[in-house]
Amino acid sequence: MRGAPRIGDHVRMAESDRAIVERQLGRPTRAFRRVAVRCPFGRPAVTEQAPFDESGAPFPTQFWLTCPHLVAQLARVEAAGGVERWTRAAHHDRLLARSLAAAEAAQRELRPELPGGIGGARRGGSLKCLHAHAAFALARPGYELGDGILADAAPLWPSTGCCTPIIEPG
Repeated sequence: MRGAPRIGDHVRMAESDRAIVERQLGRPTRAFRRVAVRCPFGRPAVTEQAPFDESGAPFPTQFWLTCPHLVAQLARVEAAGGVERWTRAAHHDRLLARSLAAAEAAQRELRPELPGGIGGARRGGSLKCLHAHAAFALARPGYELGDGILADAAPLWPSTGCCTPIIEPG
C-alpha cells in the first residue's frame, strides 16, 4: 500500500464523502455527521452519526461501518456465532468487562439524549451488534473488547486495493 494515506488523514476527494458513503451503503445516508475513520486507501470506513436523523427519529448508533469489505468481515464473524461468543467473553473476562463498561459509559456521555449504549444496546444484555462495537473501536482507540472483535474479523482491509473506487466527475 505504498503511498496510501494513513487512517485518519484528510484526503481531498473528487466526490463528496457523503456520495461515497451512499455508494458504499447502497442507499441514502441517515443522520450522517462526518467521516470518523478512513481506510488505508483514504475512503470512508466509519462515519459518525447524529443522535437524530433528518426526520427527528432517534439514531442510536454513534459510529457506523461503511467500508463494504469491513462490513462483510464483521457479518462473517456474526454469522459464525460471534455475538454470543463475544457477549460470553465480555461477561467472563474482567478486562473485557471493564472495557465494555467504559465504552458504554463513553457512549452515554457522547449521546446523553438517548438511552442505551453502543449500537443502542442497554446494560446487562447481549452486545447486540458487532459492527457497532467494531466501529466504536476504530473511532475511539483503546476499546479492548472492540479491538478483539476487530482481530476476529481480520483482515480488516482488502489486500488488493479499495473496494470503493472514486468516481471521477464528468
